[in-house]
Amino acid sequence: MAILRVNNLSKNFGNVRAVQEVSFTATEGKVLSLLGPSGCGKTTTLRCIAGFENPDVGEIFLDNKRITHIPPEKRGIGMVFQNYALWPHMTVYGNLAFGLQIRKISKSEINKKIKKVLGMVRLEGYENRYPRQMSGGQQQRIAMARALVFEPEIMLLDEPLSNLDAQLREEMRFEFTELQKKLGITAVYVTHDQAEALVISDQIVILDKGKIVQFGSPKEIYSNPKNKFVAGFIAVSSFINGVVESFNESKKKVIVKSDDGYSILGLNNNFSFGQRISVAMRMNTLKFFQEKENKKNIFTGKIIQSSYLGNTIDYKIKMGKWEIRTNADAKYDFRIGEVVKFYLPPEEIILTSEK
Repeated sequence: MAILRVNNLSKNFGNVRAVQEVSFTATEGKVLSLLGPSGCGKTTTLRCIAGFENPDVGEIFLDNKRITHIPPEKRGIGMVFQNYALWPHMTVYGNLAFGLQIRKISKSEINKKIKKVLGMVRLEGYENRYPRQMSGGQQQRIAMARALVFEPEIMLLDEPLSNLDAQLREEMRFEFTELQKKLGITAVYVTHDQAEALVISDQIVILDKGKIVQFGSPKEIYSNPKNKFVAGFIAVSSFINGVVESFNESKKKVIVKSDDGYSILGLNNNFSFGQRISVAMRMNTLKFFQEKENKKNIFTGKIIQSSYLGNTIDYKIKMGKWEIRTNADAKYDFRIGEVVKFYLPPEEIILTSEK
């Protein structure tokens, strides 16, 4: 197990600032995910940690050892690539043994290490198969086994599940989590899939345009996104922009006046009068109104889109200039163009900075 520290890391490619002053610590025995859209700098950051790219500025430490300019093969790091990077002309045994042979490890020790690591990924008896004879999930496990066979201090994974179908990807998330916890290995995991990051991570670094925009536990980031970008990346589907019209600091009650005149009640005490903020809503925030209810935050809108999903229906509702999406129980069978009344629970609304 090891502690990884990245201090003030920056990397440019010509005029493109791929990574800008990135700093974080990956805790010993935990999974830290680098999460963000394509082009945000997460893979470049990982490649700098691995030694495949040299940072322009900044330092990288493994425990207390500075590894910034040490060659990749001497860093004690295991790497799992997005496309697995298995050699097609080699058997599973050959893929796992090659790096060990380069290090001049004895054949008996190689056999022992390969047997052990194949047991870890539950692929005993597959030594003589070629990658083409294996499923995507099995190839992914072999790529992980190849990284583990060196008994690395830390493991880096670059979107390792992105090439799998949805069901297998979900299964492999839990397999990875189980294996990582069993081994207690420190891992840095790159993904653009927020659900994947929430499932596997102890800590999440969210990147945008090469910069860290939020760092915290999955629960912290999900419950309290720092700004509109983070909220939109962590399962928020709808936004209404406006200004703080009034607030009660002791009760954490905030009234937001939308840009087209709606007054929306939310709960938060981090904003000031007149500040521009966003009212963020997830797919299950909106509740269709029952006549017997007597609550604030009741609005009307028009159904403009409907998608049947079996037990639920995905509705898009036009409310003034805004569009709100919700997953509703299939018992609410509304037609396109129908005017509906709905409730926005203040405790489920997320108030966050607009930028």
